[in-house]
Amino acid sequence: MSYLQQHGITLLFIALYVGVIIYIGWVFRKRASKGVKEYYLAERKIPGWVVSLAFFSTFISTSTYIGQAGESFRFGLSWAYVALIWVVFCIISWQLMAPRMRRQSIRLQSLTVPDYFHLRYRSNFSSGIRVLSSAIILFATLWYMTGIAKGCAHLLHSVLDLDYGAGAFILIFFTCAYTIAGGMYGVMWTDAVQGVLMFGVAVVMLWAPFAYVGGWDEMMVRLADLQHPDKGGSPIGDGMLVMGSLATLFYILAIGFSIGMKQISDPKLIIRFYSIRDKASMRFAMIWTPVFLGVSLICVMCVGAFVHGMVGQEEAAYLIGHTDEVVGVMFAKLNNPWVSGICMMGLFAAGMSSLASVTLIAGTSIVRDIWHVWKPMTDKAMVNRTKVSMVLYCVIVFLFTLYPPAGVVEMSSFAGSVFAASFFPTIFGGLYFRWGTDLGAISSMVAGVAVNLIWRFGIRFSVAGMEQVHEIFPAFLLSLVVYILVSKRTAGRKPDEEHLALVFGSEN
Repeated sequence: MSYLQQHGITLLFIALYVGVIIYIGWVFRKRASKGVKEYYLAERKIPGWVVSLAFFSTFISTSTYIGQAGESFRFGLSWAYVALIWVVFCIISWQLMAPRMRRQSIRLQSLTVPDYFHLRYRSNFSSGIRVLSSAIILFATLWYMTGIAKGCAHLLHSVLDLDYGAGAFILIFFTCAYTIAGGMYGVMWTDAVQGVLMFGVAVVMLWAPFAYVGGWDEMMVRLADLQHPDKGGSPIGDGMLVMGSLATLFYILAIGFSIGMKQISDPKLIIRFYSIRDKASMRFAMIWTPVFLGVSLICVMCVGAFVHGMVGQEEAAYLIGHTDEVVGVMFAKLNNPWVSGICMMGLFAAGMSSLASVTLIAGTSIVRDIWHVWKPMTDKAMVNRTKVSMVLYCVIVFLFTLYPPAGVVEMSSFAGSVFAASFFPTIFGGLYFRWGTDLGAISSMVAGVAVNLIWRFGIRFSVAGMEQVHEIFPAFLLSLVVYILVSKRTAGRKPDEEHLALVFGSEN
C-alpha cells in the first residue's frame, strides 16, 4: 500500500484544517498591523465566546491531549482528579481575576503582563520588575513550547510515519507564520476555531477505545484484572479502576496545582482578559469557559486508562515508560483514517493554539518589555521587531525540541510551576492589595524562580524520597510569604494614593 493510500484521508483533513487557519491569519493581517494595540491586544474588541474558546484551547494544549491522556495509561482513572483541580483554578481565574485585570489594564493602558507590573508598582525600580518578569517568561515558555512540539512530533510519527524532527519543524514554523501574520487578532480567532475542534475531538478520543473493544461491558472486563505491568513491573490488576491505586494523592495534587495554576499566573492566559470586548462578553466567558474546559478534560484525562484494553502485554510494557506515545498508538490501533483525520485536526489545533499564544507572548516580551525599555522605539518598529523576534525564538525552541530534557507532562508542569510561583503573588497582590510594593514583587519573583530551579535540579531527583514532592509546593509558598513580608517591611515604597486611586477606582 502506498503512503498516500494509507494516509491520504488523514492528510486531507490536515490540509483542510491548515487552509482554514491560513485564511483566518490572512483575513486579519492588515487590521493587526495597524499599530501596537491592534497587534498586541486586537484593540480589546474580541467577543466573549471567542475569548472563552481561546482561553480553553490555549490552556489545554497538546501536553494535555497527548501527555496527560498518556499519563492515565500509567495512573488509571485517578488521573481524572487532576482535571477537577484544573477546573477549580479556571473558576478562580475567571471569577476573581478576569474582571479586575481587564479594568486595571485599561486604566493603566497596559498592553502586556510585564508592563502591567511596571505600571501597577510604579517606582524608580519598577522597570526592573518588567525586565525580570520578561526574562522569566522567556525561560519558562521555552520548556512549555518544547513539551508541546515534542508531543505533536511524536503523534505525527505514530500516525503519519513522519520523522520526529520534521514534524517538530512543520508544527513550530507553520504556527509561527500565521501568528506573525495575524497578531492577536489572528491568534484569538484561530484559537476559537481550534477550541471547537478540540472540544469535539475530546469526545471522539474517549469513544475510540470503547469502539475498538466492543463497548463498555467488554472494556470493564478487560480492565478488571489487567496483567499488564505497572511502572515497577508488577501486574496492574484492577488498578486502572481503583481511585488512588496507582497514583499518590501528593502527585495528583502536584500536577493539578503546578499546571492548573497557570490559569491564574501564565501571561498567555492572563492577556486574554485584556482583549475581551465588554461586560456582557466577560459574563459569558466567566460562565462558559469552565464548562468547555471541564467536559473536555474529563474525556481526555481518562483516555489512557482505556487504551489498556486495546494493547497486548509487550505493547503495554513499552508504553508504561513512554506515555507520550499512547495516543498515537491508540489511533494506529483503531486504523480508521476518518477518525484519525478528524482527531489529527483537533490535536494539531491543541498544539498550535498554545504555540501561537506563547510565540506572541515571547515576541512582545523581547521587544516591548526588554528592548523598548532599554531603547525606546516607534510603534511601527515595535511591531516589525516583534515579528522578527518570534522567528528567532522559534528557532531556539526547535533546537531545544530536538533534544528535549524531559517528558511532555514534566516540562509543562515545570513551566507552570515557574509561572505560578513567580507571578501569582505579584498579579493577585496587584489586583487586590494596595499595600503591595515594587520590592515585594521583585523579591517574590526571584524567590519563585530560585526555589523552582534549586528544588528541581538540586533536590527533587537527588534526595531520596523527594521525587514526589513537586517544586510547585515549596516555590509557591516561599514566593507568597516573601511578597507579603517584603511588601509590609517596605510599606513606604508603595505607590502614592493618587496612583492607587487610578488603579483601583471604585473597587475599594
